[in-house]
Amino acid sequence: MYKRIRDLREDHDLTQTQIAQILGMSQTGYSKYETGENDIPTAILIQLAEYYQTSVDYLLGRTNNKKPYTE
Repeated sequence: MYKRIRDLREDHDLTQTQIAQILGMSQTGYSKYETGENDIPTAILIQLAEYYQTSVDYLLGRTNNKKPYTE
C-alpha cells in the first residue's frame, strides 16, 4: 500500500508537500504514511482514492485494477 501511494504521487509529478497540502496536513505527517511509519486513516485513503481517481482497494493492494468503482 505504501509503495502504491508513493508511486501514484510520483506519477502525478507531485511532491510530498503538495499532496500533504491537498490533504490538509503536514509534509512530515504524510511522509510517515508513505514509509509505513503511521497507518493511513480510512478518511485519508478515501481522499487519496478520490484525488487519484482510483479505488481504495487499489491503494490497499487488493486489486491491480486502477479504475474506480462505478455505481
